[in-house]
Amino acid sequence: MADEVDIVRLLEWGSATLHESCPVPNALPATIRPAWPGARVAGRAFPVTVAPGDNLALHWAIVLAAPGDVIVADAHDAVHGHWGEVMAVGARSRGIAGLVIAGGVRDTLRQAELGFPVFSSSVTVRGTAKRWSGIQGKPVVLGGVRVSRGDIIVADADGVVSIPESSYQETVERASARTAKESQIMAALRAGSTTLDEYRLREIDDRSATPELM
Repeated sequence: MADEVDIVRLLEWGSATLHESCPVPNALPATIRPAWPGARVAGRAFPVTVAPGDNLALHWAIVLAAPGDVIVADAHDAVHGHWGEVMAVGARSRGIAGLVIAGGVRDTLRQAELGFPVFSSSVTVRGTAKRWSGIQGKPVVLGGVRVSRGDIIVADADGVVSIPESSYQETVERASARTAKESQIMAALRAGSTTLDEYRLREIDDRSATPELM
């Protein structure tokens, strides 16, 4: 359950390990990147649909999201500054963990100083209107991944993943096993082994074939 999420451990594993460990597709679009270096966050998703170039929905999300939530906003990749320093201060004061938005943000240096984690598809100074309160707490779909309220968001320098609450326990078990296995492999590599041997890649040897270029 989301209430039992181990935030510290999720951040230690990171988005890449949790992506590989999840039994269902969970990687949000690669265009959604940290708005400032070192940003990372984990928590329960509070999804919101935002009108492009209009940030009233995000002002409402700050009020409606619960402490520990990560606001996950679909602003349709609009290149507007939907979120900035003032909103980050308001969100942080209410215990909101961070923001993931398919859309633009601004005031990134100030948000870095605040330590408020923001992940966005663009950084821009363009202003926004305030006309539509959005759709609050209902699922959004980003890059083909459905994000529902209570799903687990983990975001860091490698990307953003959304783990369905129903897949959380299995993902955690797989991540733990994967991390233990990789620790053994890295120990063997330091002792002189090779990745070809540790991953049994020597068995894949078809050097006579010409691969198709993507």
